[in-house]
Amino acid sequence: MGLFTKMFGTYSERQIKKLKKTLNMIDDPKRVERYKNMSDEELASQTVILKERLLNGETLDMILPDAFCVVREADDRVLGKRPFKVQMIGGIILHQGRVAEMKTGEGKTLTATLPAYLNALSGNSVHIVTVNEYLARMGAEEMGRVYDFLGLKTGLILSGQTNEEKTAAYSCDIIYGTNNEFGFDYLRDNLVSDKSARVQRDMSFAIIDEVDSILIDEARTPLIISGFKNVTNDMYEKADNIARRMKVLVVKELDAKTSLEEVAKDSGADYVVDEKARNAVLTAKGIEMVEKEFSLENFADEQNAEIAHHINLAIRARGVMKRDVDYMVDEEEGAVLIIDSFTGRIMPGRRYADGLHQAIEAKERVSIQKEDRTVATITFQNFFRLYKKLSGMTGTALTEEEEFKEIYALDVVEIPTNLPMIRIDHPDNVYKSISGKYTAIVRQIKACREKGQPVLIGTASVEKSEELHRILLKEGIKHEVLNAKNHKREAEIVAGAGKRGAVTIATNMAGRGTDILLGGNPEFMAKQKMRALEYPEEIIAVVAGKSLSVSDEVKEARRVYSEYFEAFKKEIQPEYEFVKSVGGLFIIGTERHESRRVDNQFRGRSGRQGDPGESRFYVSFEDDLLRIYGGERMAAVYNTLMGRVGYDESVPVSGEGSAISPKILTSLIENCQKRLEGHNFRIRKNVLEYDDVINQQRRIIYDQRNEVLDDSDFHEKILAMIRETVEDAVDLYCGDDDPREWNLDALRTHFYGTLFRDEDLRYSEEELVALDFKRFKKELVERAVNKYESKAKTPEQYEILKKHERRVLLHFVDDNWIDNIDAMDDLRGTVQLQSFAQRKPIDEYRIVAQDMFDDMITNIRESTVRTLLMLEFATEPVKAPSGVTITEMANGIKAARARAKRMTVRRHSSPGASSGDKQEPVRREKTPGPNDPCSCGSGKKYKKCCGARGSES
Repeated sequence: MGLFTKMFGTYSERQIKKLKKTLNMIDDPKRVERYKNMSDEELASQTVILKERLLNGETLDMILPDAFCVVREADDRVLGKRPFKVQMIGGIILHQGRVAEMKTGEGKTLTATLPAYLNALSGNSVHIVTVNEYLARMGAEEMGRVYDFLGLKTGLILSGQTNEEKTAAYSCDIIYGTNNEFGFDYLRDNLVSDKSARVQRDMSFAIIDEVDSILIDEARTPLIISGFKNVTNDMYEKADNIARRMKVLVVKELDAKTSLEEVAKDSGADYVVDEKARNAVLTAKGIEMVEKEFSLENFADEQNAEIAHHINLAIRARGVMKRDVDYMVDEEEGAVLIIDSFTGRIMPGRRYADGLHQAIEAKERVSIQKEDRTVATITFQNFFRLYKKLSGMTGTALTEEEEFKEIYALDVVEIPTNLPMIRIDHPDNVYKSISGKYTAIVRQIKACREKGQPVLIGTASVEKSEELHRILLKEGIKHEVLNAKNHKREAEIVAGAGKRGAVTIATNMAGRGTDILLGGNPEFMAKQKMRALEYPEEIIAVVAGKSLSVSDEVKEARRVYSEYFEAFKKEIQPEYEFVKSVGGLFIIGTERHESRRVDNQFRGRSGRQGDPGESRFYVSFEDDLLRIYGGERMAAVYNTLMGRVGYDESVPVSGEGSAISPKILTSLIENCQKRLEGHNFRIRKNVLEYDDVINQQRRIIYDQRNEVLDDSDFHEKILAMIRETVEDAVDLYCGDDDPREWNLDALRTHFYGTLFRDEDLRYSEEELVALDFKRFKKELVERAVNKYESKAKTPEQYEILKKHERRVLLHFVDDNWIDNIDAMDDLRGTVQLQSFAQRKPIDEYRIVAQDMFDDMITNIRESTVRTLLMLEFATEPVKAPSGVTITEMANGIKAARARAKRMTVRRHSSPGASSGDKQEPVRREKTPGPNDPCSCGSGKKYKKCCGARGSES
């Protein structure tokens, strides 16, 4: 601790000190007593009074003390939970648009009710964002009772809801939902063809639960809405059959100074896997094998790019992507499911991008899904930066405060615990081998069980949890396992994890939303008893409250619940005291995670609310973190220490029971984690740099779409577009001062079939010389406008024409934007080659992207004008001549993508082309079936709406 910190306190302490005046106002005895003495009806009526104060000129900060007192009293009456002073501090920090770091067990969910209620009084909606739907549902149901008591409406956003259900939810004051669903709704709202189909209301204030998980861990993964390409591809199976027969060499890291062939020469490998880069690269021998299999003359030829792409995907799926670590296979459904590396949960609805998921499906011999075409996409960084005010809460944020400040302009304030933290965090025990480490872990588990101390064992993957599960079964140790394969019993397993002698194996516990109580959880046990007695869930949900404004049925249920709760509490009390006496919950980390923050999250499961606890991480030199990222210094320390230790691998090299201080290795381990954290930060920052480019384009396109939907008289804008298009064409072809140099043939061709026929624009020499440019341009503009205005002969036809103006323009905006997204993706994959020319790829990306965007805007305008000029009224309301549909006409507008490919070099063109950077799972919105209602809310069948836009013609 530095001298400045000793004298003036930490940044967080200084920030909290500034809140003292506000806290004193909230805790003023007269104010507290006044709200305590109110009846339920009087307390609920404060919502109207506070809203009137805002209308009369007061600010949210001015009414904050009273609003927080109202919510505190409502929390107590409805839920039986009265916010502590530290939760009041956390609520103020959230209201200020900052990140509140609150330790596990400090009641973050209850804390959010304070700023949510206060900000909802302004009339703007408050979005409370969670990491999964279980937590969203739980928050909306439990905390929603408080808001309902106070006269505010609570909404819940879930995947699979109808448009009407989502519209109703978004019309509420406070809305709970997942980060994915809020983001997908934003994208869907910008795909609708009618403004009534939008569901979101405003993006004023968001409170993000587990903010580090959402804004940091998931920031590398874009949100994508996609449609299926109408193509089938058997190349995945062909490529996998070849990769299956290939010989692989796995190395920790490919040395830039050593050629690939030198690395692989003695192994005879067909491809090499770089563990550190998570990459797979073909060797010359592998390339020769592929050329033989496909009868290719040269693997590197451009026409073989598709084969190269699929082979690279196949070797990546086999060499890099691990079953039960990166993904698992649902045997019943025959599906590949991605596993969240931070929480150990399955990630439904997400797929790896660019064909990697299909390559894994081929590897696992399950049904290969169709390839996707991106219709809309956004990163979480740019989505959450759309909110006028953003805040978040988590148990661990300080390690990432630099990223919060730089990317989101959020500062982090550490909130003190309600009771002193007395958990003992032991130094790491470091072992020579994984087997020696597991032997020591089993020894520690047995020692804890002998004295009745509960143990929670954290693993980094499903694979590791099941490996440890088999070891404990062999040792005869009774235990529970909580991972992606066994998540349905989560609440039950977690509720029992603090009991005497309990042993629980779990993948990383971040975002599980349940606290582990020592001795057992009387509330959970009482509610389970009531479920056994077949009480309805809606009754069980309110049995812990104190409000008197409830039905007789609820009052009776509360009486029953209270009896069970007190009985279980009395039964558990001796167990609680016993578990406390033996040290509380013992946390065993089986390895260090790539982020210190995740380790701290896991530690935080012990020592809640002043309870005792212990934690220790068990690490081996064979763990991926040390083995891959330890570097030369770690190797030197390893070689030195090995000479000082006997042959018993279960004796720690460093830590408890060893003669060597743990400080050196602990420092090295933390340095490994810091390097990894820095590397991941750079990846996220790089993702954001590229998305910032497309985000500027996205904002322009979405603003234009909304203008089209919202403008009540769009007809005048179409006329202006026609004028501008004709003027630009005349300027392009007839810009020379001498009319004899004008390219009238090109101008005629440009508008052939819309403004001109074959005999138009043909002049004699004398007529040509006499032409005046300004008059010529004016006449052609008037010709175009008059032709368009003359299409509608009656008021009814005029209204029909105006409807089609929106439809046609939106079609071309969407079609060209989808093409542009694909082109930008291709561009990003190829500009990396600019680094060889000593140019920054991102700079080249910005330049070419701007050219592509300008071309796209021109295409949209010209295609719209050309189509509208060709529309004719016939027996059917409006259609293009000769039966030509808008989609068929749009086939000629693929030029933007073609130009982008001509500007760049195609991917996978070099013989040793790697399979690319680390591939993150992509959140893809599930696409409805062809005859299902379209999810955009248009009321049409999917195949005739977004399905048509999202598929290749």
